[in-house]
Amino acid sequence: MADFDTSVRVQTVISGKFRRYHHLTKLQHLTIPSVVFPNIRDAFKVLFGVGQSIIRMIIWRPDVVFAKGGYVCLPVGWAAWLLRIPLVIHDSETHPGLTNRLLSPLAKRIGTGVSLDHYNYPVAKSRYVGTPIGDDFTVKSQAQQTAVKQALGFDIHRPMVVFVGGGQGSKQINDAVAFHLSALLAHANIVLVSGAAQYDELRSLTPENDKRFVLKAFISTGMSNLLGAADVVVTRAGATSLLELAALAKPTIVIPSKRLVWQVEHVKDFVRNQAVLVLDEDTFEDPADTSLVDTITKLLKNPELQAKLSKNLHRLARPHAAQDMATMIVHAAGKRR
Repeated sequence: MADFDTSVRVQTVISGKFRRYHHLTKLQHLTIPSVVFPNIRDAFKVLFGVGQSIIRMIIWRPDVVFAKGGYVCLPVGWAAWLLRIPLVIHDSETHPGLTNRLLSPLAKRIGTGVSLDHYNYPVAKSRYVGTPIGDDFTVKSQAQQTAVKQALGFDIHRPMVVFVGGGQGSKQINDAVAFHLSALLAHANIVLVSGAAQYDELRSLTPENDKRFVLKAFISTGMSNLLGAADVVVTRAGATSLLELAALAKPTIVIPSKRLVWQVEHVKDFVRNQAVLVLDEDTFEDPADTSLVDTITKLLKNPELQAKLSKNLHRLARPHAAQDMATMIVHAAGKRR
């Protein structure tokens, strides 16, 4: 059998984004220099990126182009359409972004992260596949969970709560944990994944030698094991994050960011299915508010509620999302041959 090169080669193209802010009116978007001029500049970047993409696709001659929806995908998707190369897109969010809204009429196939009733995409070419996640996000055995807790230096007989605010961390979650840490430690061991930006500040505010608390700037490997060992996870409402937790069947408390409309919309499906508990981030503006501690304590003391959330959340997992999405891409490529 011939050997195949399985490495992923990466090349970049220039692109730009269109700045839109919910607190500004349409007129303000057209008159505020700090918004107008960057948008004009980035429009030229997108056009330049289309030219770059066309040249590269003429050289590469791909059978299909797959775009995930970030703004860098726009010039690539337009170039594919101009060259009549089948385009396949995937939309993880319940509130489609501008790139996917522009590319969807041009796409041959569309995969979605949540059910199709959240989108205006044509049903004939769309399919709810879920959001692909890593193969390591599977339910962990009791032995695996115990091993993670021991590696962290925790008493394995105490519950463990993991706080994670996304790739960059969440200042609101970080500040709330730091403020209420003593109350939280009375009930559980705590792991806070803070993000790099606030790590040094939090390190100075939290104990270094308390064996009940671990602070991490980020987790480069082993996130599935850490989350899989948690008795409760507190997180933002990222589409991928929630499906990772669904695959792990973890009792989860969600704090959606109101600045990100799609997070607020996305979590509604999970609430409707009684799969998560939700806290309003506005309560975090009052440092003395105890809703975070109260909700965690309530969940830790209620095994029946933990089991209910775990079961309902696991039902929403889409373990074959990556395979289903790959099948759509292959079929779209096959139609061109």
